[in-house]
Amino acid sequence: MSARLKSSTVDGRLQEVFGAPVPELYKTVTRADPSPAMTRALELRSFLALAEEQVARVRDRVHDAMAPDRDIGELSAKDLRFDAQWLEAALDARDGYHAALDDLLRTMPSPGRQHRTVQPAQHKVTTTLPPAVAAPAPQRARAAQARRP
Repeated sequence: MSARLKSSTVDGRLQEVFGAPVPELYKTVTRADPSPAMTRALELRSFLALAEEQVARVRDRVHDAMAPDRDIGELSAKDLRFDAQWLEAALDARDGYHAALDDLLRTMPSPGRQHRTVQPAQHKVTTTLPPAVAAPAPQRARAAQARRP
């Protein structure tokens, strides 16, 4: 299943910020000239949705292994340690994507403001040189010329 189709914990916030449901936002970024903030937000949202799915899978696997009706002889400390490591990695990823998305939404330009590419002004300096006038050589230059044999 595509990350676009998976739900995430930030979908409601994205809808509030950008004023449209997440599926519509994905359609918007495929059109010409999407907002860079919206594009980045949806990329982070996709990564977050996948990380949240990983967290849920490990959680469900651990719950399944620890179910009261399971044979206690089937428990494996090695498998549970592996799941704990995987869960830690998935939670770290989820927290990182969530923090990055929060930062982006907090610092992005207001939704009504169109993005524009800013191009620095190219200033040209033009001057007119005075007519060529032979300037006298400095004193040291004359002294150096006089010493030569």
